Amino acid sequence: MDKPIKVRKAIPDDASKIADFNIAMAMETEGKRLKREEIEPGVKSLFSKPEYGFYIVAESGEEVIATLMITFEWSDWRNGLIWWIQSVYVVKEFRRKGVYRKMYRAIKEMAEEKPDVCGFRLYVEKENRVAQKTYTSLGMSETYYKIFEEI
Repeated sequence: MDKPIKVRKAIPDDASKIADFNIAMAMETEGKRLKREEIEPGVKSLFSKPEYGFYIVAESGEEVIATLMITFEWSDWRNGLIWWIQSVYVVKEFRRKGVYRKMYRAIKEMAEEKPDVCGFRLYVEKENRVAQKTYTSLGMSETYYKIFEEI
């Protein structure tokens, strides 16, 4: 029998697992090798800077099987915070089983308790049609914006 999926806000003890997931995600989606000695301190740092964001995790039994990160963007146009959904990762054997849907529902419920949250955003690989279909099915829509960066 399958164990129920529970979603909760991540705690510092989850940092190593979240780092594992970020390393796996970068390899799967972009073919990038992230260095644990760089990514793990970055994950741990967010726990001490709640003004930047937070992580949530999904568990099956006692096993963490998925994570995502929320970071905050102030929108002067909307006079509120946009929650950016980032670093989404679901363990392969749990994909296409509603895990992300439960996580998305959980962050929406969290946001309902905060009157300054005005919306959600995320970015997705252009070719990742499966993820795009999932996001659309949850009520999200593609924007007209492209993202530029300098790192």
